[in-house]
Amino acid sequence: MWSPVLNGRKGPAYLALADAIAEGVSTGVLRPRDRLPTQRSLAYELRLSLNTVSRAYAEATRRGFLEGEVGRGTFVRVTGWQPVEAQPARMARPLSGPIDFSLNLPFAGNAEAALAQTLESLSHSPVLSSYLHHDRNDDPRRHMDAGARWMGRLKLPDAGRSVILCNGAQHGLLVALLALLRPGDVLLVEALTYAPVKSMARHLGLSLRPVAMDDEGLKPEALDDACASTRAKVLYCLPTLHTPTAITMSEARRREIAHVVEKRGLTVIEDDVFGFLPVERPPPLACFAPHHAVFLTSVSKSIAPGLRVGYLQFPDRLRGALQAATNMSTWMSPPLMSEIVSRWIIDGTAERLNAEQRNEARARHDMARQVLGPRLPGGDRSGFHVWLPLPDRWDPDAFCAAARRRGVEVQPASVFAVGDGAAPNAIRLCLSHETSRDRVRQGLAIIADLFDGAPEDSSLIV
Repeated sequence: MWSPVLNGRKGPAYLALADAIAEGVSTGVLRPRDRLPTQRSLAYELRLSLNTVSRAYAEATRRGFLEGEVGRGTFVRVTGWQPVEAQPARMARPLSGPIDFSLNLPFAGNAEAALAQTLESLSHSPVLSSYLHHDRNDDPRRHMDAGARWMGRLKLPDAGRSVILCNGAQHGLLVALLALLRPGDVLLVEALTYAPVKSMARHLGLSLRPVAMDDEGLKPEALDDACASTRAKVLYCLPTLHTPTAITMSEARRREIAHVVEKRGLTVIEDDVFGFLPVERPPPLACFAPHHAVFLTSVSKSIAPGLRVGYLQFPDRLRGALQAATNMSTWMSPPLMSEIVSRWIIDGTAERLNAEQRNEARARHDMARQVLGPRLPGGDRSGFHVWLPLPDRWDPDAFCAAARRRGVEVQPASVFAVGDGAAPNAIRLCLSHETSRDRVRQGLAIIADLFDGAPEDSSLIV
């Protein structure tokens, strides 16, 4: 009977055992129709728990290496098995190790059944091979129409505006920056902004100018002053569920910002990746300055995290520049993934999965409110993250280091701050990346305990 060696393999024991099975198949040690040891006997031999071996067999089955037969045992699959080098990257989120509140990724979701059904339907398509072509003349238009239909739920204006597909919102943002700015140009951003923008600006040779915020988000008078002093022509902002603060700008404030945008001739890149999470929300900024707004969203935050399909909606006058930037950076979105998303938008699956994301976000916000109590300020409860101001005795970097020592990963305000001014004394907590609600609750309890305590060196007397 086959017996693996797990010494030296990294990661959880169940994944180490699943990797050993994959390696045995790929090297020929395990051949098609070979019967594996029973889970109980292998657990005894390897001194592992029965649950660990069961999880390993389930993982190897999910990867396509094994199949179980009721009453007979577990066997190496005759067909469909792959060498380990051909395995797709494992995207499963860990159920052990540090509790990760640092990544602003959505709930893993329950899209597996819908995906299986869609792939089954696609497998019978008479034009299946066309999804492997470099381009398809008929489908980009259909996918753009599906994207426009999805964004239409937000009551976006469509007259005189166009849509381009991109590989997720981050790629869409890069496309917009490439099309609208040149090295040396000034890009206006909120004083706290989406962290990758800082890296993009550095690589593109752009100068970031922070614009002051208040409890409503971007301040109109600060934006007007920044335009006057820099002659900047592009603004990037997140009016809905702003990251990192989770602020959602009111309609009145959006109108004020739109007035400044039109008065100063700005082009605003409106990042609305979280915009489908609130049940009710103000209209996008693009509704109030349609001729000056590039509206950006995606489905990875609102439907399922692995779907890298995004949409740019913009005034027709910018089509040439944005299309050229898209072609230069990626040429096109993957046809197969675009097809899956378009089908889900049209048949209602996207709306159902979006509702599940909303429900999970609300449940985890309620949990955070229960555990953190008055430590957590009020705010929009629709998103995946919360903003936690710290007591004066805590420095954010010291707090994050202390949390890391306790097994919790969080992000300090400095990650999002732009300019030389002091970052707020706060941290961002992302609640949806962790698969297990129990781990979320455990991590929040650790944060609450640290919040009420003192820095470890506070007792030192110099």
